[in-house]
Amino acid sequence: MAGMVGGAVVVGIDGSDHALEAVRWAAAEAEGRGVRLRLVAAVQPPRADLVLPPREADKQHLTRMRAAGGPLDAAAAAAAAVAPELEIDREVIEGAPAEVLVEESTTAALVVVGHRGRGGFTGLLLGSVGLALAAKATSPVVVVRGSTDRARGVVVGVDGTPLGDSALGFAFVEAARGGGPLVAVRAWAEAALDPFLEPFLDWDAIAADERDVLDRALAPWEERFPEVDVRRVLVRANAAKTLIEHAGTASLVVLGSRGRGGLRGRVLGSVGQALLQHAPCPVAVVHAVVHAPAASAESAPADVAEEVAR
Repeated sequence: MAGMVGGAVVVGIDGSDHALEAVRWAAAEAEGRGVRLRLVAAVQPPRADLVLPPREADKQHLTRMRAAGGPLDAAAAAAAAVAPELEIDREVIEGAPAEVLVEESTTAALVVVGHRGRGGFTGLLLGSVGLALAAKATSPVVVVRGSTDRARGVVVGVDGTPLGDSALGFAFVEAARGGGPLVAVRAWAEAALDPFLEPFLDWDAIAADERDVLDRALAPWEERFPEVDVRRVLVRANAAKTLIEHAGTASLVVLGSRGRGGLRGRVLGSVGQALLQHAPCPVAVVHAVVHAPAASAESAPADVAEEVAR
């Protein structure tokens, strides 16, 4: 099941300052969505190959499970400072951190993590936990890093795929909620093209085709969200570099979990890894496939937000 409509905003907690920054971002997001905030700390069970007496291993594990409550208390306090009326629940779960968060994503509206972690989430983002979450989560995933000023607008990569359309829907909802502009980036380049063929190609015609892809992808969302200030960026350039450049003045950069065409490579390939490691603002990776609403739809923006979170 994809991220549940009305599901919680889930945050992975490990006691690091980066996790607390993720909690603050997630608290504001949960408040804006009108859903609860769920704080989760994962504690890895004892390794089978540890050279410890079973009783001592169990004792150490119980101590770690109890100790995880401290970071959860600090995270709940940080969330309450941002959104005092927010409903918050918390849980310490035994299991591998990546597996715990991926499982949480099946019923979450959104899973949020800091860009680096420690303890149960050691190596987060640049290691196995973050990579697994970005690749396998069911719900959208937001990695909080850099500036978190929500008034700065949203940047979204447009690739013309169904997952790219889901990323667009997510981005429009976030831009409408934050009140900033939406920068839609269609960056295209033929890296494998034989340079000897370049002079013989009709680059104007190719650019016109790329513009058509961008316009067609944006049209239904622009009709649904006329209040959003949409700014188009169409450029023959490296997609990752272009997105990172525009993210410098954004509050969030959004992409689908897999891309082709304008955003070549998968999310765990060059574009996604570049954003997850170097973006100067939070990064949202959208997994669910949804369709843009019809122009005549009567549903409220909140309904679209729920559909995008499926």
